[in-house]
Amino acid sequence: MPRLSAGGSLAYSPVIPVVAAPEQRASTTAFELIQGSLSSGRIARRSPLLGGLHRLMDGTLLGLIAAVAVLAGLTLHWQHRWTVAFRLLEATRTQAHRLTESTAVLEQHLLLRSQQPNRLVPTQVANLVHLDRPDLGALQASASSPMASLQVLGNQPIRAGY
Repeated sequence: MPRLSAGGSLAYSPVIPVVAAPEQRASTTAFELIQGSLSSGRIARRSPLLGGLHRLMDGTLLGLIAAVAVLAGLTLHWQHRWTVAFRLLEATRTQAHRLTESTAVLEQHLLLRSQQPNRLVPTQVANLVHLDRPDLGALQASASSPMASLQVLGNQPIRAGY
C-alpha cells in the first residue's frame, strides 16, 4: 500500500493503477438457483397477492398431476378388464366352433352307420333341448331306496371328449 504524504493529499502520492475486478461470489448450484427463483416465500414478501397466486398454481399443478396419474391407472385397469373379457370371448368362439365340428362329425358317422339314413333329422338349434342340472340335495334325501346307488352313478358329470 502506498504511503500518504504528511499533508493528507493524494495528489503527491505515487499513482498505482487500480483495476475494478468482479466480486468473487460462491458458485451457486442449479438447485439453489431453481429454489431461489421458484421460492414463493420471497415473492409473498414482496407481493402477497402474487404469492397467493403462486401457491394456487402450485396446488393446481399438483392436483392436475394426481388426476393424470389416477386416469392412467384407471385406463390400465379397464384395458386389463377388456383383455380378459376378449380372451373369454375368443375361448367361447373356439368352443362353439369345436362343438359345431363335433356335431357334424357325429352326424356323418351316424349317417354312414345307419341302415335307414333318411329317417335321421339334421341337428338344428331349434331342435335342441336344454336340461337343467339335477339337484344333488334331493337325490341324497332319497338314498334309502335300493336304486340310490344307481341314481348316483347316473348323475355323475360326463367327461369331455369321445
